[in-house]
Amino acid sequence: MSVITYGVAYWRDPRSRIYLEHRSSGSGRGVSYSHVYAVLTWIYAAGFGITAAPVAVYLLRRGTLPEFFGLFPMYGGPWSSRVEDGILAVLLIAFLMVTLAASWAAWLVWNGSEAGAVLGLVLFPVEAIFWLGFALPIAWIFGIARAALLVLAWESLN
Repeated sequence: MSVITYGVAYWRDPRSRIYLEHRSSGSGRGVSYSHVYAVLTWIYAAGFGITAAPVAVYLLRRGTLPEFFGLFPMYGGPWSSRVEDGILAVLLIAFLMVTLAASWAAWLVWNGSEAGAVLGLVLFPVEAIFWLGFALPIAWIFGIARAALLVLAWESLN
């Protein structure tokens, strides 16, 4: 008996052993650009977006930003020295919301939606404002890679 699921064929031989065989998509690529874009976006959102919530709570409770392994204050960019703690906490939660929207757009792209790609492109400049305000240099690397992957995935979207 043979079943193909997500590019992997499973079959059972008469001796009851299960074998796996990787099969690439019809385009000749094993992994699509849209899937790599989505996974990279989710990693970015987990690393930068989700962490913004506990940082906001820490800031409101202690009046200072937490340190990243004692090296530098997390999200300690120009906004941290120019706005009050309450406003900075609101900005952190707003950044979380933007990364959640980017994650949803990535899910849409994963499923082949051109609307998800458009939403992702619309969110890039909004994300960039937060990257500047919170001084997140590694987020720029993620952003450039995500943008390139989105352009490469565009022709495969509906």
